[in-house]
Amino acid sequence: MAKKITAEQYVAIEWLSIPNKGGKTFEEIATICGVTARTLENWRKTPTFDAELKRAIIRNNSAKLPEVVESMAEWAIREGNAAAAKLVLQINGMLTDKVEVETKDANATDVEALRARIEAFKVRKGSDSEDTE
Repeated sequence: MAKKITAEQYVAIEWLSIPNKGGKTFEEIATICGVTARTLENWRKTPTFDAELKRAIIRNNSAKLPEVVESMAEWAIREGNAAAAKLVLQINGMLTDKVEVETKDANATDVEALRARIEAFKVRKGSDSEDTE
């Protein structure tokens, strides 16, 4: 079971999640939280704290996301950067790594007709090789 986040940890998360840590150093944030810098470092290594920090970063920066994506798209076009263009398309849900394959009912496939075509191809291929000898 994941550990619960303490009030001190929430204070640290809020400071760490804002750009440039709100102008504070790592040590100043630790002091504000009433802990040592080493404790703050240890918190950052825990999955629960890390996950909550990521959520706070997203909350604090979500308003800027449209501008970031627009800027990335403009840069990708200007520089002709295919990797950046791919990332912009993925962010917008227009390109995924997922491949969808449509399958048809096996009863709809005429297996005998396919076998006949394969045999006809083999015969034709055999006669082509005889003509070149």
